Amino acid sequence: MFTGIIEELGEIVRVTPTAGDSALIGVRGPLVTSDARHGDSIAVNGVCLTVVEVADGVFTADVMGETLRRSALGALSVGDPVNLERAAALGSRLGGHLVQGHVDGVGAVLSREPAEQWETVRFRLPAALSRYVVEKGSITIDGVSLTVAEVGADEFAVGLIPTTLKLTTLGAKSVGDPVNLEVDVLAKYVERLLGDRLTGTDGTGVAPITGGVA
Repeated sequence: MFTGIIEELGEIVRVTPTAGDSALIGVRGPLVTSDARHGDSIAVNGVCLTVVEVADGVFTADVMGETLRRSALGALSVGDPVNLERAAALGSRLGGHLVQGHVDGVGAVLSREPAEQWETVRFRLPAALSRYVVEKGSITIDGVSLTVAEVGADEFAVGLIPTTLKLTTLGAKSVGDPVNLEVDVLAKYVERLLGDRLTGTDGTGVAPITGGVA
């Protein structure tokens, strides 16, 4: 589990195709590798990856073909910057929101509107995800926890402060660039629970027991 607060701007140092359509990637990140061990989880642009090896500030991770197809990681090349975050420690402050590192879909930058103290950026929103995104709700974009400023049927906007623009990849994204999107997991659970209640089942096809024992 992550919080969407980026710890470090890393860099892709190698991409090695492996069996099938998978790949082994190497990511430079001195901070996130300072205490990393084999089997640890590190989010790369919002995608939870498992550390295979660590050496000289670089960690390697296997990326399945499914992950490459369903996220924007497949578009990364050597030299590209990436947002990095280690898994949250139990008892640590939750600075953003609960982020699983499981990408729900890929969006794209639609426009950028600079202002004096911040920048409004609009993103394309896949139709299947629109019902989970609400104004003033949380969304994760390339691993960054952000608050939705506006939302439409097929797009949404967020406001980026100078710190986010400087310390994450979002500051350098151009119109058309793909981004990983993860909606708030709480919205998906609420939808499932309400759906089961409205259909009169508990998700197993069995009607729930009503009433109780006095």
